[in-house]
Amino acid sequence: MTVTKQDLEAWVDADRDVLIRFVQDFVRCRTPNPPGDTLEAAQFVRDFLDSKGLPYEVVAPNAIMPNILSSFEGGGEGRHLALNGHMDVFPVEDESTWSQDPWGGALVDGKIYGRGSADMKCGTTASIFTYAYLHRIREQLKGRLTLVVVSDEETFGPWGARYLAEHRPEVFGDCCLNGEPSGVSTVRFGEKGPLWLEFLIRTPGAHGAYTHMSPSATVIASALISDLGKLTDTAVPDLGNLESAITSAASVIDGEYGAGAAGIVRKVTVNPGLVAGGVKVNMVAAECRVQVDIRVPNGLTAKDILPLVDEIVARHAGVTYKVILSEEPAWTSPDTEMIDHVRQNAKRLSGVDPAPIISLGATDARLWRYKGLPAIVYGPAPRGMGSVDEHVPVEEFIHVVKCHLLSAFDYLTK
Repeated sequence: MTVTKQDLEAWVDADRDVLIRFVQDFVRCRTPNPPGDTLEAAQFVRDFLDSKGLPYEVVAPNAIMPNILSSFEGGGEGRHLALNGHMDVFPVEDESTWSQDPWGGALVDGKIYGRGSADMKCGTTASIFTYAYLHRIREQLKGRLTLVVVSDEETFGPWGARYLAEHRPEVFGDCCLNGEPSGVSTVRFGEKGPLWLEFLIRTPGAHGAYTHMSPSATVIASALISDLGKLTDTAVPDLGNLESAITSAASVIDGEYGAGAAGIVRKVTVNPGLVAGGVKVNMVAAECRVQVDIRVPNGLTAKDILPLVDEIVARHAGVTYKVILSEEPAWTSPDTEMIDHVRQNAKRLSGVDPAPIISLGATDARLWRYKGLPAIVYGPAPRGMGSVDEHVPVEEFIHVVKCHLLSAFDYLTK
């Protein structure tokens, strides 16, 4: 019997409670990064795959950060689709500020709460179940489907997807579908590039009453941060036809990511995320360390930004810096086939045609794009992501599962 898209939707509806429990239990597997230990979550995923008789491979270049790979061939020749999701999540700074236990996976008023619910255990669940459902009908499919569930995404994947890109490139296939937070009214075809810098300011230091004896490292750091903030005025080149695709969905972007989000898609942004200096209130600080997260828009690269940083550093005595991380902006053509599948299925399921956009944050999808492969991101909205009360409405989660399943089915039956 040939399985239809309506049949696939019915499978998801029949498994609604199973899916909800899966996400709740997935969230309860604590995987903050740092430290990045995903052993409990990886075992949880492995137990599910075992229960479905789905063989897999564990690749763990770091013992506490395993990656899970599973793949199967369809019944005919075709293309290779990769489903990618990660298990690690942001840390929780202060659990007392949450209305729900951040590691409890509570279902309250139709919403699943917990750190990583949006980023991205709902999306990873969509990948896992899409893989399991399509394995049932593998003889009906063309080509190959690979599940790539990774660790270490929150630190850009040296032990996760980046390691696989270097050592297991065959799992990347011809296209990637990823469930990172996008909001159901947008589908992401590209992202800005993170450039992380660490500045070290050193001075002789002095007694706090003897400010004439030494410059203060913390005062210099303050002036440095102010100057770095002016990088937001850096001119960004016009990208022609791509420019309109990036900027045409401003109202939708603001709706999903908050007012003002559209205004920074095409701008350099600067976030001094960590500042640490001084040892005592009555001492002139002799040392201060500042880590800055710069996001580089499409059309620029780190090579455009670093000379400007050099000019700023040269104006401040006692300052040195190093690059912690540099990943270039990346994008897929906004009219690539998988975007069409996602848009058509999303509209069919909900009546909403998601607008193609560029992402503010980075994802593992960039690694496919660096290889010249299309990589599409479609997932729940980033409610509370990296903040408090992170959650995903159940209906939105079920919608994402269905959209991933139907879009992967379309891709593997063409």
